[in-house]
Amino acid sequence: MTTSQVKKLSLIAVTWPIFIEMLLHMGLRTADTFMLSRVSDEAVASVGVANQLIMFMFFLFQFIAAGTSVVVAQYLGAKQYDEIKKYTGNGILINFVFGIFISTILIVFSRPLLSIFQLEPELMAQAQTFLIIVGAALVFQAMSITMSMIIQTHGFTKETMFVSGGMNIINIIGNYLFIYGALGFPQWGVPGVAISTAFSQFLALIAYALVLYYRVNLKLTWNDFIALQKERLTKVLSIGIPSSIGNLSYNLSQIVTTAIITLLGTQMLTTRIYSLNILMLVIILGISLGRGSQILTGHLVGAGKLDEAYRNGIRTIRISMLLALGMTTIIVLVREPLMEIFTDDPEIIKMGAILLLMGLILEPGRCFNLVYGAILQSTGDAKYVMGVSVVVIWAFSVPMYYIFGISFGWGLIGIWVAFIIDEWIRGIALWARWRSRKWEKKVLVKQRKTEEEGIETA
Repeated sequence: MTTSQVKKLSLIAVTWPIFIEMLLHMGLRTADTFMLSRVSDEAVASVGVANQLIMFMFFLFQFIAAGTSVVVAQYLGAKQYDEIKKYTGNGILINFVFGIFISTILIVFSRPLLSIFQLEPELMAQAQTFLIIVGAALVFQAMSITMSMIIQTHGFTKETMFVSGGMNIINIIGNYLFIYGALGFPQWGVPGVAISTAFSQFLALIAYALVLYYRVNLKLTWNDFIALQKERLTKVLSIGIPSSIGNLSYNLSQIVTTAIITLLGTQMLTTRIYSLNILMLVIILGISLGRGSQILTGHLVGAGKLDEAYRNGIRTIRISMLLALGMTTIIVLVREPLMEIFTDDPEIIKMGAILLLMGLILEPGRCFNLVYGAILQSTGDAKYVMGVSVVVIWAFSVPMYYIFGISFGWGLIGIWVAFIIDEWIRGIALWARWRSRKWEKKVLVKQRKTEEEGIETA
């Protein structure tokens, strides 16, 4: 029997390619906006609106992909390779079917969905064209995100980074050809950008499939795809659904927070946007460290090495918070010049510099929360993470944003104080759960004895 290949894992080796990959994705959005601005401001606006719907739909695919990757990580630790093939095949198939469903919705209901934004007729036409073309290609992304997370779970994070980088390069080249009409290509503007995006995503899907087959050595059969079992689906959803609800809850809270900040005026809203853009490097680092820690912990838990997983989780948190603090310190040292890149408004620069300075407390707390949440999910304890997120955010944090920022008259600084308290409270609640070791009862892989070794593997 051919088994999948697994690389020897360490936190830094796993994490840095994920960090670069996320930076590439962020850079791609910036490049798209910059290149479309050469067409017109209307083109930027129409694509921006359509992308809000596309990104929301893309977010829905993650609950199957995330659940599948956590389960696969545990089975990798247990060395139960037949189950890994089945879970991978099932995850890809489910997201393929789900992708077709979502793509159909975006194509058929493109105009009603976009009408929510009350666009002008010209913008509506461009946005609808973009939504139909890129929406149709979402099925590629649905399968790609599943394959990508499975590849990363095996430790091949550099490979997914290269695929993502290649996709971004192809997309930018395609944008250039269709926007500027280079090399005899038609100047199709927004439709051309949409075609370029869809084509690059299709090529990425092929690349991920090749990496999965040849590099990871995960050679799936037709039976691995179609042999669906209720037990497998239940395990995947037990991780994927709570994880997605937690993320959705946080994203909705940020929309509410933005609405609260608008009460302070455009200047303060702009300050928040610029400050978050600068801190995005640290936020991406925290997310990357969380994903890397999740992979490592999943392997250890699956192997039944619960004591080692516990100790590794504590060690990982320390390393992650030190890295987050180090990067934030660098930003703080040049905070005013960084703000001046975005604006020359002295009030915005002054307030932004204060917010970045407060990042020395905020960002380690955010990293603390992100990493503990990720490693608890990797053990199967996703419902607890979801509960903490939903309860703390909506019962405590969101009201606190309004009270500190508006009622007490502390403005944006008050809201930033609330951010700090929110991240640390959630982080401490997750830390307490990790220290209690109740997550050990949530492990998804059953113990079994192998005849050859006569020992138990988790």
